[in-house]
Amino acid sequence: MSANDYNDGGWQPVTRLGRMVQEGEIDDMETALNSGLPLKEPELVDQLLPGLEDEVLDINMVQRMTDSGRRVKFRCVVAVGNRDGFIGYAEGRDDQVGSAIQKAIGIAKLNMIKVPRGSGSWEDRSDRPHSLTRRTTGKAGSVEVEVIPAPEGLGLAASDTVRAVLELAGIENAWTKSHGNTRTTVNLAKATFNALENASQSRQPRRNRGEEREVADQ
Repeated sequence: MSANDYNDGGWQPVTRLGRMVQEGEIDDMETALNSGLPLKEPELVDQLLPGLEDEVLDINMVQRMTDSGRRVKFRCVVAVGNRDGFIGYAEGRDDQVGSAIQKAIGIAKLNMIKVPRGSGSWEDRSDRPHSLTRRTTGKAGSVEVEVIPAPEGLGLAASDTVRAVLELAGIENAWTKSHGNTRTTVNLAKATFNALENASQSRQPRRNRGEEREVADQ
């Protein structure tokens, strides 16, 4: 969808950042993230990052007892990225699988970060941004994931879940280490995203995503 589609087709921004994007004052995602303004509209992410890919990493049925009986919801874990330095992650819950996926995708766009890519391995002299610039670690529950820059040509030494997140972020070469209950996909995916987020904090202001992430649990 192009910028004209948004201007003519119905997206009416309700936030200052959204209006700045629609009016052309901000025309790239990195500037939007560095603006210090909260990211609350998925549509502006679609406009600044056309061609975003999404991947469902896990779908799980969650049951809860209420006064009216047993209530079943589906929890979906989703990552979105452009394979060129931008990645978002979220969980979404709903009575229907499709709705849970769409909810998670929308929240993941609001959790978008810019991953600092480069050639952080001492074994590599490539000028192409294909790995991380430095080692980073992320945690979620009992799971800890460490991502280590690797030379070009190595590929991704990672499990399927970790690999999926790194590929969406545009990381092509890296060593990884995982500890804890790594069979829990949701924690493994979240720990990987948290590792990339921790790496990004060294180059951009931290934004408060607590509000957006809590939406997934409602």
